Amino acid sequence: MPAPPRLLLLHGFTQTAVSWRPIVERLPSGWEVLAPDLPGHGTAGDRRLDLAGSAEHLARSLRGEPAIVVGYSMGGRTALRLALDHPESVAGLVLIGATAGIDDPAERAARRRSDEALADRIEAEGVEAFLERWLAQPLFAGLTPEADDLAARRSNNPAGLASSLRLAGTGTMDPPWWDEVHHIEVPTLVLWGEDDPKFAQLGRRLVDGIGPNAEASSLVDVGHAVHLEAPDATAALVTGWVRRALD
Repeated sequence: MPAPPRLLLLHGFTQTAVSWRPIVERLPSGWEVLAPDLPGHGTAGDRRLDLAGSAEHLARSLRGEPAIVVGYSMGGRTALRLALDHPESVAGLVLIGATAGIDDPAERAARRRSDEALADRIEAEGVEAFLERWLAQPLFAGLTPEADDLAARRSNNPAGLASSLRLAGTGTMDPPWWDEVHHIEVPTLVLWGEDDPKFAQLGRRLVDGIGPNAEASSLVDVGHAVHLEAPDATAALVTGWVRRALD
């Protein structure tokens, strides 16, 4: 009898492992689920690592036992780096609202400056005020965080979130990774919300870049935070894909 799937869930910026609870509760019983707090967040608030460092830390924590890695947004960037740098740790890949970076050097530099300004703002005004602004972005128009998720986000410390922006923001992917993603050979699902056109386009580009091992899926009437806006549909989609990928 085959062993049950082992999933590693990687959250987005300002989130913690708590953000995955709606998905974890909907996954089949018996599946092994790991949901660590990423550097600068939650219990890892004092950890300072860039994307490559985060990937290395996760690979060590898996101790040679590969997992299906599910990453959302910042977690998607981390999942991509893990798959590229430590392929022996990744049995499959699910990317939600992810990107392999910004092509234009000027735009990339502008993003780094923008993230630096956001980091300064977090340190100046604190997490709660920053979160109010962050979640008010059009990107999250369809999202109403659950109470435990919001409380966990508010428990983050300003220095941790600021360091995450400075070390693991999209602008730090320099050069971008689009020329690398074809090296990913494990089954890959790229998922986005149809109300998030920017990441729908990026998702299609990821599928094309990774190649025949990648497939695309999308959910209608859902924005960037697919797993939080539509946990039932997301969990069902991921469950079915994992079972097919391991068949």
